[in-house]
Amino acid sequence: MENKKYGIVGLGKMGANLALQAAEKGYTIIGYDKHLPTDIEQENLVLAHSLQSMIDQLERPRKVFIYIPAGVAIDYVIAELAPLLEEGDIIIDGGNSYWGDSIRRAAKLKEQGLHLVDCGTSGGVSGARNGACFMVGGDKEAVDQLEGLFRDLAVPEGYSYTGKSGSGHFVKLVHNGIEFGMLQAIGEGMALLENYREKLDISDILHTWNHGSVVRSWLIELMKKLYDEKDGFNVPSYVEDTGEVNWLVSDAMSMEVPIPVIAQSVMQLIASRDSNQVSAKAIAMMRNGFGGHPFGSDAVIEHERHFGKVGGYPPVEPKK
Repeated sequence: MENKKYGIVGLGKMGANLALQAAEKGYTIIGYDKHLPTDIEQENLVLAHSLQSMIDQLERPRKVFIYIPAGVAIDYVIAELAPLLEEGDIIIDGGNSYWGDSIRRAAKLKEQGLHLVDCGTSGGVSGARNGACFMVGGDKEAVDQLEGLFRDLAVPEGYSYTGKSGSGHFVKLVHNGIEFGMLQAIGEGMALLENYREKLDISDILHTWNHGSVVRSWLIELMKKLYDEKDGFNVPSYVEDTGEVNWLVSDAMSMEVPIPVIAQSVMQLIASRDSNQVSAKAIAMMRNGFGGHPFGSDAVIEHERHFGKVGGYPPVEPKK
């Protein structure tokens, strides 16, 4: 009979919503967080006040998800969990850990007879609550014991076993890189629409694009939703992120795989945070030095920029 008891360490937005979804679908979830939430209550969801208490309520083989931010905190949690577990028990890292870290952690736990499964999770908070997308790597023996849960918590066809340890988090990292490129392209498209010579109904255009066009997508849907809610692009231009795609750019260089679009999307994101724009100031200083170009705007130069070109691109003379 399938062991349908799971522990979840980390009851933030992702962990809590996955816990609620799993509990609704008949799984018994024992949740633990250093700061236990007071606003989640669900049949089959039990809040534990310590890791030991959580472990004591699970059946062997014990299966424990970790949903906390990537980094050394994952190592700390694993170091606390491992002595409480027994051979054959499974830890699942559902966050955005670096795939190389997942390989290292899995190898170390394997020496103790424990499994580490790396689970890339996509779909955001709404996906965690209503149906996510999982990319899962690790020993097949361990993953086989988790597939029922993954398929139950995923949207239809939203689960894939990707291979050995590290592969799940690598696939999710590539997914995030593609996401950045798509976000940048859509953002640039919005800038073009916003700066057209006449006022365009951007909300209606986004609605139309999402019905039959090649670029229809959840991101276009979200773009329209937020555009309507904010009555235009009335939000700060500063874009924050947790840095995972930076790792991918570095990996691509090591792998000698060119990813110019993804790399440029990271650069543009970083540029959004520079309110001081030192690089632009430096360029202005040098241009002033070699050509006497002014600091700041200049009406005469602006006019030349717009009207200095009289004709279009010259046609190529036909070959004789």
